[in-house]
Amino acid sequence: MQQIIARAQQNKQRIVLPESLEERTLTAADMSLRDGLADIILIGNPEEIHALGAKLGLKNLDKAEIIDPATSDKTEEYAQLLYQLRQKKGLTIEKARELVMDPLYFGCLIIKSGHADGQISGALSTTGDTLRPALQIIKCAPGITCVSGAMLMITDKPEYGENGVLVIGDVAVTPVPDAGQLAQIAVCTAQTAKSVAGFAEPRVAMLSFSTKGSAKHDVVDKVVEATRLAHEMAPELEIDGELQADAALVPSVGEKKCPGSHIAGHANVLVVPSLEVGNISYKLVQRLGGADAIGPILQGIARPVNDLSRGCSVDDIYKMVAITACQAMDAKK
Repeated sequence: MQQIIARAQQNKQRIVLPESLEERTLTAADMSLRDGLADIILIGNPEEIHALGAKLGLKNLDKAEIIDPATSDKTEEYAQLLYQLRQKKGLTIEKARELVMDPLYFGCLIIKSGHADGQISGALSTTGDTLRPALQIIKCAPGITCVSGAMLMITDKPEYGENGVLVIGDVAVTPVPDAGQLAQIAVCTAQTAKSVAGFAEPRVAMLSFSTKGSAKHDVVDKVVEATRLAHEMAPELEIDGELQADAALVPSVGEKKCPGSHIAGHANVLVVPSLEVGNISYKLVQRLGGADAIGPILQGIARPVNDLSRGCSVDDIYKMVAITACQAMDAKK
């Protein structure tokens, strides 16, 4: 995390925090401004935001840009932009003017117009409320139709992954991806490993209960096909599958089960075949193995929009500001 924070500080991005009257969010915004982590944009009434900041003893909110949809000279412009984007889906200009007053929509419209780089919400909102405006306004990245979530796992086992750090996807969004979606998840998770975890060379293992044909099943065939499709999508990507988890992580097992593979025994990115596998796996590693789990980090959207747990801490939000900033830098390339 120190490396992620340092990268964010070196190239400050403009991050929208639309839930500006949520105490944890406002405190994390203050910390981010104090540490030069990002340029923070808060959505809401300035008087109410500063009153809450004073109550909480926050000292740095004057450095934030505060935009109130009720008074902003951009509100009608953003309503027209939303109408243009969604009129073919039946959205009327009247409904667009109503939606633009929602801070989550307003924030995504700031990003779409090029005046911000990323957004974080979820301390008050559901995942659906966070994703809906992002997908309607910012949309998926080119070539991607499947949003997914990666988890950054930091362990005390330097022999695994990248000095003990691994990235796992999907752990948050798509319950049962087909082969094409799984290929997209692999490519996006590798990109997250580069942009957020700072991996110079993501080594992607497509996980299954089979290694190179040791078991036969339709779900194994899906992983094999996804591996082929991921190679087509990103020929430069170091990827192999299907691999069992031990074959992906342990050099001696990888050499025995998959001799000659550059990935087996050396993977630092793990792609699971379904959401239930990913969600169960990271929580087991977190609780039983004592790993730090950071995320989920949403991926596949053209500009980063990240979702918080409603049980998140101030520190969780602060870390997500840094992560979103790193994603935003990569999205501009």
